Amino acid sequence: MSDIEFSGVTKTYPDGTTAVHDLDLRIESGSFTVFVGPSGCGKTTSMRMINRMITPSSGTITVAGQDISTINPVKLRLGIGYVIQSAGLLPHRTVIDNVATVPMLTGVRRKQARQQALELLDRVGLDRALAQRYPAQLSGGQQQRVGVARALAADPPILLMDEPFSAVDPVVRAELQTEMLRLQAELHKTIVFVTHDIDEAVTLGDRIAVFGPGGVLQQYDKPDRVLAQPANDFVAEFVGRDRGYRALSFRSAATVPLSEIQTATVDEVRGLRLLLGDWVLVVDEHRKPIGWIDVTGVEGYRAGIPLQDNMSAGGSLFPPHGDLRLALDSAVSSPSGIGVAVDGSGAVRGGVVAGDVLEQLARQRAGEDANRNRHYFDQPPSPRQDSL
Repeated sequence: MSDIEFSGVTKTYPDGTTAVHDLDLRIESGSFTVFVGPSGCGKTTSMRMINRMITPSSGTITVAGQDISTINPVKLRLGIGYVIQSAGLLPHRTVIDNVATVPMLTGVRRKQARQQALELLDRVGLDRALAQRYPAQLSGGQQQRVGVARALAADPPILLMDEPFSAVDPVVRAELQTEMLRLQAELHKTIVFVTHDIDEAVTLGDRIAVFGPGGVLQQYDKPDRVLAQPANDFVAEFVGRDRGYRALSFRSAATVPLSEIQTATVDEVRGLRLLLGDWVLVVDEHRKPIGWIDVTGVEGYRAGIPLQDNMSAGGSLFPPHGDLRLALDSAVSSPSGIGVAVDGSGAVRGGVVAGDVLEQLARQRAGEDANRNRHYFDQPPSPRQDSL
């Protein structure tokens, strides 16, 4: 067990600034908890108190039921992995030696620690060919993966992650988030992850702790409840006015129907006969989408303008097992108004129409209402207390 509990924890600095105020919070063993909030709200301070990098002014923090103030800080930190922004790798050490650092500190022989490091590179999706490179020779995403591997090297039950993906571009960030979810499904660590991005919090967290001004915890709940039932105006404003759209990510799109899409290969585009308002999806030889083209684009291509200059970007794709948010986004981001559903190889499966997504949402809500009503009316009446 590696549950973490804050009881009445406050952190006030000598200048009188209160970073965290009277925090009561229990993080369950094996859960992925995200601390989220604007800058200066105490989320990072709260996380760093878990491994005693910051000492609370008052209150108690326990890990697995033991007060951490009674544990030697070095011993405590050896059992807690820590990943920071920009990885924080040792620049003069190779990738393999960065990852092997903590096991060697705990007495593991160098050869064994290096072998374990290679296995961890596999686990976080890095090619072993990178093992002898130095951090400066890696991309930002690769450095972050090495940082995660190093944090996992001693197999700690707890993993602290301080805005680890904020310094990479959006595409790499999405890849790292997916990788993090895969790792957690395998390893079941107790993870505390800090971010200022509510979308990242919703994507990753089993539970979200929303911090507000003065280091006050505003809400601690499952992501769907934070989106659907914000505890107060601060949480509602922080989550954003489009929180209903974000909440679609918790709804299945398994029964959204797929419509047929007219497709054409690059070689077939010149011979297309389109009417005004018609769109055709251009695909490669493996039926992977390249972009959309309409009658204006076809005429431009025939006139000698390169095909790429006549196509419109395809919008986001709807992947296998995608949710209602991804389905709706694929439709509204497409120039044709039809989202592109793809299979596991990236080939076109069919089209997604926004109206069909909204109909599916309406059916789900109607079913939920029916279940609530059935539950309510199936309950036995409360015992009546006759007045004397």
